[in-house]
Formats: sequence, structure tokens, C-alpha cells
Amino acid sequence: MKIALAQLNYTIGAFEENTAKIINTIQLAKSNQAELVVFSELSVCGYPPLDLLEHKHFIEACQKSVTEIAGACQGIAAIIGAPTINENSKGKNLYNSALFLKDGKVQHNLRKALLPTYDIFDEYRYFQPADHFESVVFKGRKLAITICEDLWYQQPLLTHFGKNKLYTTNPMAKLAQEGCDLIINIAASPFAYNHDTIKSEILTYNARKYNIPLVYVNQVGAHTELIFDGGSRVIDAKGKLLHKLGLFQEEIAYFDTSEPSASARPTAENPKTERIEKIHHALVLGIRDYFAKMNFKNAVLGLSGGIDSAVTTVLAQRALGSENIRVLLMPSQYSSDHSINDAVALAENLKIRYDVVPIKELYKRYLTDLEGLFENRPMDLAEENIQARIRGTLLMAVSNKFGNLLLNTSNKSEVAVGYGTLYGDMNGGISVLGDVYKTDVFRLARYINSTGEVIPENTITKPPSAELRPDQKDSDSLPEYELLDQILYHYIELREAPSDLIARGFDAASVTKAIRLVNMNEYKRFQTPPILRVSSKAFGLGRRMPLVAKY
Repeated sequence: MKIALAQLNYTIGAFEENTAKIINTIQLAKSNQAELVVFSELSVCGYPPLDLLEHKHFIEACQKSVTEIAGACQGIAAIIGAPTINENSKGKNLYNSALFLKDGKVQHNLRKALLPTYDIFDEYRYFQPADHFESVVFKGRKLAITICEDLWYQQPLLTHFGKNKLYTTNPMAKLAQEGCDLIINIAASPFAYNHDTIKSEILTYNARKYNIPLVYVNQVGAHTELIFDGGSRVIDAKGKLLHKLGLFQEEIAYFDTSEPSASARPTAENPKTERIEKIHHALVLGIRDYFAKMNFKNAVLGLSGGIDSAVTTVLAQRALGSENIRVLLMPSQYSSDHSINDAVALAENLKIRYDVVPIKELYKRYLTDLEGLFENRPMDLAEENIQARIRGTLLMAVSNKFGNLLLNTSNKSEVAVGYGTLYGDMNGGISVLGDVYKTDVFRLARYINSTGEVIPENTITKPPSAELRPDQKDSDSLPEYELLDQILYHYIELREAPSDLIARGFDAASVTKAIRLVNMNEYKRFQTPPILRVSSKAFGLGRRMPLVAKY
């Protein structure tokens, strides 16, 4: 059987666009003698549609698209993903379904059983879990058609509280009892830099456990903070990777089950050397899709001469093009000449427009007008934050006047400990580096410069500083980033207790300070823009903490 794997980029709710893309792919696959074309989870409406699923007219639009797509399946079969109505009087209104289309209509409705409700997922909010499992016979073969999480019954690499089985039902075990010849898994599995290994383990485990070849089709593209990397693949019954599609790109590939060796195209990857490269590509895709799907074209950001704004600027330029990037240099009396020169050099390297708007006099005017109100109290964070808010106001003015979307440049280390100013440097429509620790921002800079200097070397080597007071360094307020980021990773991603970190050998005072800062700054993170997610535990949808708590 010749199967087409359709790894495509959809837009949530863009039914005409998604339907046309799916039908065009079916026709292309048919012209290439494919007998079956496989699309990803909820491909008709885009994933995740969230509370749009609660609107009747949205579901009606889904049904209309399904009918249109089914009509195109003449002489070829297709598997698409769509929400379908639960006709039972009890339970949730919808199922998350894989629809098998052939001869112009829906032949089978295969429903998702395992509905994830962890991290960024909340599928049980909308869908009824399936309690019936059946294979589909096509071309003399029995197909076990599953949807994403249905293969994640056992999660050996996601163990919490000593438990690696999150569900009481194992859909694949039930389907395997029917003597299936091929597992097909349609997915909407978001990118995280450490998840490709986990996905590979899960998929390989299922193929090997049931001794059945596996076809996995994932979507690609970004929806707000979620970035989908693709990585669709074919694995043989022994767990060997036969064919893998590219990451972060649309691709249609063909695989013939009768000639597996002829169709084989495995991809050799080294996770250790490619981690930063993958983060880079993910962030570029995240920026590009956010702008394209929101109908924005131009970006603006503040370029300070520091590492965070430099890396954000390069990523934005690579996503949108030099002609669509505008930066403001807003030096104060505390800005070093090096910082200004570095910012100018980067802007000229990237051939982007830059404007210099000094804030020294504006800042003095604020201090003069507030002098009586402040009663000659000593300068502290209030005066530092005024500078950040002046810059935020200027950037928003350009954004409003020219229609440029403001990019936020805060990194995950800063976001974690509240080292940022609300309504100042925390402004923005999308946060580019909010899920990238400071140490990885430096690694991104080195990756960017790996084929030639783009970011000035001084920007990378100078000590990090907000430059809001004389000779200020980040290390005046925070542990060194090499230490801080390790503490944050163990506390946020691994969810370890302070006592666990201290037992690991981390400095007790640094652990106590870092975790206190994380916990007390939840209110700031609640007001940040959406953060492009590249890790397994990002701030935002995937990490829900009470604003008011004493723990």
C-alpha cells in the first residue's frame, strides 16, 4: 500500500483555507498513485481550537468541510482529524475523531480515548473519551487508527509520583487483539526541545511491543505560543526508523508498505548538538506564524546592545525579513557607549531600520515632576522602573502609529524571578525568549554567529546589565546565571522541592532566594504576553499557579 504522509500547517478556524489545502493534497497524492493519504489530528479545524469547540456554528463549519473533503476522496482514501457530535444523551457534546474517508463519504469514525489534561492540554474539557475500539480494513489490511495520546498509555519518561500509566484504558492493546497490520497515529504534538527523544521512545515502544509497523503524522506550524515541529515518521515492527520527515516545515512524503527498504529515509540526529539549533528554528517559525496568522507584517522592538534584544532582533529578522523590522535605541545617562555602538552595529549588520530616541531628558523631567511627591527619598527601584516604562511607552507609540507589533525580549530566567518591569520592558504582543533561559540565550547567540559575526562579540562577552543605574550588573541582584538557571530548571521543569535541590548540592542561600523570587512574582507572569513555548514546562498555559498563595 502506498501511503502519503501529509505534514501540513493549518490555521485554527480557517475552514476554507484548511479544506482547500487538504483537498489539494489528496489530489496530489492521487496523482502520485498513493492509495491512502494521512493528515494530522483535528486538521480540519486546526489544533487546539479551545473554546471555539463550544460554538455550534464552529462545529457546523467543521461538518461542512468534512463533507467537502470526503467528496474529493474518489479513487483514494484519506484519514483526517475533526471534532464530531456525540449523539448519546450523556457525556460531553463532542468526540475528537479520526475520520476514514473513501468513495466520497465518511466510512469510519474512530474516536480518541485518551484525552490529556496535563501541561498545555485540556481535552477532557471538550471531548468525550471513546469506549469502543475497532480496526479499519483497507486494501486487505487491518489498520489500527489512533489519535496522538492513544499511544501514550505508558509514559516511562514522564513519571511523576512514581506513576507512568496515566490512564486506565489502553486503546492500542485492544486494537492489537484484532490482529492489525499497521498502526496509524494522527497527532498534534507540540515541540519541546527535549520531547523528540520522548516521542521517539513512545512510538518505537508501541511498534516493538505489538510487533506492528507504525505511521505517525504530526502537524507543523505555530498557534500562538504552541509550536508544532512535524517530525512525522514511519517505524517498522522491530522499532527501526524507516522514514522521517523534516522538522519545522511542511512536507508530503510517500511510503510503500510493500517496499519498505526502497521507501526508507531515516534521519540521523544528535540531540546534544542540535538542541539549540532546534530552539532557533522553532522560535523563527513561532514568530513567522504568529505574524502571518494574525495578519501582521511589521515588528518593532527596543534594541539595547544587550544579548536578549540582540538575539530577539536576529530571530525576528530571519522570520520576517529586514524590511519588516524596526528597532528603537533609547539610551539613558546610564547606557554605555559600547551598548549603543553594539546596537547600531547589529542593526547595520541586519540592514534593518533603527532610530535613536534618547530618554535622558524625558527621565529628568519625570524626576523633576515627581520630586515633591517623592519627598527627596533616596533613589531605588521606582526610578529604575521609570526608565523601563518610558521605553515601553515609546515602543508602544511606534507600534500604534505605524502598526508594528511589539516584540517582548525578556528571557525565561528574568520572567521566572520577576527581573522585569510591568508596563515597561515586559510590554509586547508576543514574548520570543520567555521560555529560553539566559544561558541558552547566550548559546543561541553563539549559534547565530557560527557562520560569521552577526551579533557583535562585545554583546555576547560583556556582563549582563539592565543599565538602569551606574555600573549595574544582573549579578548584583541575582545569582550568576549558570547557577540560577540550573536551580530554575530543577524547580520549574522537574518540579523538585527546595530540599531536593539543596540535597543535590546547590547553595542553600541561592536556592532559597531563587525560589522565593519565583513564587512571589506569579502576578507579573500573569500579565505577560503569550510566550513561545520551546520547553516541557513553559510559563503560560502549561503552568497554572495561584496568584495568591503562601507556599
